[in-house]
Amino acid sequence: MNTTQKLTLTTITLSVLLATSGCGGMTTRDKSTAVGAGVGAVGGAILTGGGVLGTVGGAAVGGVIGNQVGKDKKK
Repeated sequence: MNTTQKLTLTTITLSVLLATSGCGGMTTRDKSTAVGAGVGAVGGAILTGGGVLGTVGGAAVGGVIGNQVGKDKKK
């Protein structure tokens, strides 16, 4: 990984951590969606070597999966 890819991955990871730190008022489904999007973004970035399309695509897919997983859970 080159410096730009490492910086991109670090920035994405920090953004996800900051975004999910304010989840106190969210429903379980909302939390699952956010976590799924974060995990998908990191996974997509890793799989594509820090590519933007892979990161965004991973976040979208992860968010959808997290949303569907969280819909059946009670608060």
